[in-house]
Amino acid sequence: MRLGLALGYWGRGPDPDRLALAQEAERLGYDSVWTAEAWGSDAFTPLTWIAAHTSRIRLGTAVAQMAARSPTTTAMHALTLDHLSGGRMLLGLGLSGPQVVEGWYGRPFPKSPLTATREYVDVVRQVLRRESPVALDGRFHPLPYPGEDGTGLGKPLKSITHPLRADLPVLLGAEGPKNIAQTARIADGWLPLYWSPTRTDVYEASLGEGLREGFMVAPLVRATVCDDVGEGLLPVKAMLGFYIGGMGHAARNFHADLMGRMGYEEEARRVQELFLAGRREEAVLAVPDAFADEISLVGPRGRIAERLQAWRKGPVTDLLVLTTDPHTLRTLADLNA
Repeated sequence: MRLGLALGYWGRGPDPDRLALAQEAERLGYDSVWTAEAWGSDAFTPLTWIAAHTSRIRLGTAVAQMAARSPTTTAMHALTLDHLSGGRMLLGLGLSGPQVVEGWYGRPFPKSPLTATREYVDVVRQVLRRESPVALDGRFHPLPYPGEDGTGLGKPLKSITHPLRADLPVLLGAEGPKNIAQTARIADGWLPLYWSPTRTDVYEASLGEGLREGFMVAPLVRATVCDDVGEGLLPVKAMLGFYIGGMGHAARNFHADLMGRMGYEEEARRVQELFLAGRREEAVLAVPDAFADEISLVGPRGRIAERLQAWRKGPVTDLLVLTTDPHTLRTLADLNA
């Protein structure tokens, strides 16, 4: 099981310690470093900065939002950074949800998310293969543009720049059973948001035969080496409260749905109700410690070492460690050696 460093996205501004943390991860033998985006900092620019100050560690987006860019634009970002970094790029993509897609990007959330995702990946792969001009008779990402409001002068084009790798890995963030199943068919890896090593049955049916050689299963796990487990779980619960309560509509929240499928349906709805009512602190406290604990690695070194064994026994190929603490970073590297 390889280790990756997950840096997430910025809050109010860039963290001056993140570059040093990425460099320390590379020194410790971490395989990859990952950046993210929501509705603030983008995923590619910080990754480019890290690429310029490292030499070996692979560079992943977890995740770049599909609604933010056309698939050809995303492919351009990926192939450019792959060239600049000497072939270290890992392209992680995610569809996000209606609240973000329509509220931030001003685009309609696709009525058929599976089709939209499949078309997006198809176009990205066409660009990277550069075998012929890119064309797709698609519902959501047609190329050339067929709309009556256009000029009708568009023609299929092929990237001027030759991609460094036609097989640049494409991973997908997926939560629903059908989305996970499709990910196993069309992508090179899966980026689970919540992963419980004690509940792999939640995903097994969806993954099916997708766990082929080379397929990456790379969940994000918040890790903290500390003496007080309860205190260490508070940031995990804060993250869960925000995702379950605030990253989606009351009637359509993929994160809350996933928590429900993992055995915490009543608790998920309660967290959502409290958060949407403006009672955010109560929402965080309403996240069950048991749920926060099973999807994270928190506590003294010995406890984390013991719990790490469960992560190794399952299909996880890459553990993306979400931390800003160098001591935790070093401890995980030591325990996974």
